[in-house]
Amino acid sequence: MDLQTFKQKVLPVKDKLFRLAKTMLRHHEEAEDALQEVFLKLWTNQHKLDACNSVEAFAMTVTKNLCLDKLKVKTPKHLADVTAMELESSYTTPQQSYELSNSAEVMRRLVDQLPEQQKLILHLRDVEGYSFEEIEQITQLPLNTIRVTLSRARKLVRERFLKIEKYEMG
Repeated sequence: MDLQTFKQKVLPVKDKLFRLAKTMLRHHEEAEDALQEVFLKLWTNQHKLDACNSVEAFAMTVTKNLCLDKLKVKTPKHLADVTAMELESSYTTPQQSYELSNSAEVMRRLVDQLPEQQKLILHLRDVEGYSFEEIEQITQLPLNTIRVTLSRARKLVRERFLKIEKYEMG
């Protein structure tokens, strides 16, 4: 694979790779560093890319594995940083904007608290919009395992969110 082909096949998925890295590593700078490492690994293994059915799935797999390796080495220091969500709508009052922003922050924290595998599959399916078959290719997990894991992740987030909402309302 030459440089031009590499640019055409790999660079268009850069944003998805970054979002996955940021979701897993939780910090912008760490995700940027991981993305650089991923591109270096992809370039040094460019001969393998020609044999891939989906360069995107291969790149996502490399990103996932690199992030998991970084997480194994990293000692948890603190809860994930949560950035404020900007809501630009002329139809929301300041109170509604605050409530929506607060809900989004709570959801991000709940997703961050999921086990890594659940968080990864939830991100790939609900944020990135991958099909179950593509997630199967990326994670190397059986289709039924992916469906069960996704269902459990969604259920856990929903239950915890409703518990928090109920607590705040009552």
